[in-house]
Amino acid sequence: MSKGFYQVPKAVNEPVNAYTPGSAEKESLLNTYKSLYNAHTDVPMFIGGEEIFTDDKRPLSPPHDHQHQIGTGNYGNSGHVQKAIDAALAAKPAWEALSWEQRASIFLKAADLLSGPWRDRLNAATMLAQSKNVYQAEIDSACELIDFLRFNVEYMTQLYSEQPGSHPGMWNRLEHRPLEGFVFAITPFNFTAIAGNLPMAPALMGNTVVWKPADSQVYSAHFVMELFRAAGLPDGVINLVLVDGPDAGDVVFEHKDFAGLHFTGSTGVFRHLWKTIGNNIDKYRTYPRIVGETGGKDFVVAHKTANAKQVATNLARGAFEFQGQKCSAASRAYVPDNIWPEVKEHLVSQVKDFKMGTPEDTNNFINAVIDKKAFDKISGYIDFIKESNDAEIIVGGNYDGSKGYFIEPTVAVTPDPQFRTMVEEIFGPVLTIYVYPADEWEKTLELVDSTSEYALTGAIFSQDRYAIEQATTKLVHAAGNFYINDKPTGAVVGQQPFGGARGSGTNDKAGSILNLLRWVSPRTLKETFVPAEDYKYPFLG
Repeated sequence: MSKGFYQVPKAVNEPVNAYTPGSAEKESLLNTYKSLYNAHTDVPMFIGGEEIFTDDKRPLSPPHDHQHQIGTGNYGNSGHVQKAIDAALAAKPAWEALSWEQRASIFLKAADLLSGPWRDRLNAATMLAQSKNVYQAEIDSACELIDFLRFNVEYMTQLYSEQPGSHPGMWNRLEHRPLEGFVFAITPFNFTAIAGNLPMAPALMGNTVVWKPADSQVYSAHFVMELFRAAGLPDGVINLVLVDGPDAGDVVFEHKDFAGLHFTGSTGVFRHLWKTIGNNIDKYRTYPRIVGETGGKDFVVAHKTANAKQVATNLARGAFEFQGQKCSAASRAYVPDNIWPEVKEHLVSQVKDFKMGTPEDTNNFINAVIDKKAFDKISGYIDFIKESNDAEIIVGGNYDGSKGYFIEPTVAVTPDPQFRTMVEEIFGPVLTIYVYPADEWEKTLELVDSTSEYALTGAIFSQDRYAIEQATTKLVHAAGNFYINDKPTGAVVGQQPFGGARGSGTNDKAGSILNLLRWVSPRTLKETFVPAEDYKYPFLG
């Protein structure tokens, strides 16, 4: 068989469809949305080559219309988890032996399918399952997932191509083996792209995976799995299980071949899983890789020279796009008193202009929060603000869960920089602002750095370059993704690798070569062409 050094197609970011009024792409997407809304999808587990349906069928409903069913999820138990692990381990020898370009071709094909005939399907499923408007669905389930697929392939070739030097008479080589065992991927509700990337990235590097999606994202996860299968992913490489968390954990973290965890979710759950893995460390064949992106209490801090309208606009977008259900969403802001009156005027005006409702009506900027649990938690924070003497709601503050889980984007102002909603992660459309004396910039930066246990994203606004440098230095550990004169959301694969430290995760930067490094175990090979035949070195005379 002939061989070659192959160059993969150059990865470029997928263009974002604007879905302007009257456009063909908008009409096509909304037709697909209506078709899926009126259909019933019975979502199975995918284990090995089987689609598994069970008697434990749980309803799947849009958050914006929670009495309407769009499908059912077939839930399993610990036995299905064991079966998925067995399938992953059985598929592993052939998959890891497959030439890298064959693995690359599968995921490049998935990217092209998603860019073309599958685009409406994934976007519409995300609009339904996660209540995203057309633009938020487009930049997530289409563009970002396509970017993950294409850029990961490019980074894989970059990783493989970096080789050690060799002195005369020898040849040094470096190979990146997949991990010894299986990888467990736990994915969140809020991004279909993350749900696709977390099992895909380890699989690309030759690993086999057991994948557990969030209950509230089962519907769109199903279409991601179908996309991978349509692209030719062999049976058993990625195994999708629908089970309760303890049923998965009791089997996965006790198994000797558990080799890695790829996780996005809450800080509390991640810490619990890390402790569990630590307690079981003597049971494993190898030390598991633990990769996690967790919570955030993301900040925006404005300098006295900042443009007030720019600050207000980026707060409105950064705090309230996708109902604030982004790990990166602006949740606390620090605004100097000299520009606060103008910032307040623009911010209140813009938030009042938001329209809220279902994703099918593309005039709606705001849709529903993900489920009743989130609705109750977020509305509880709003009630706390209303009952407090230390904060005031200046816009929003209402909610209604009767038909869908709708919460108005809410902005509160507090004189207490340690007020509860300035400190705790809410994960919803609530922004709290602390107005500080304009001449206390450095003191405020110290406050920003010390207030939260998280360090995911943050943004500063200033027209003073000295102030920008001071903030960039002072907040060096406060955010893994740091924005200057921009909102703290919207990281793009290939441009801003995403992840944070402190309580926000391991900062392994999904969508970058740094993340792929975690799913391989390097082996160095040294070959000597003419081996020595006498033990004596020259110094012995």
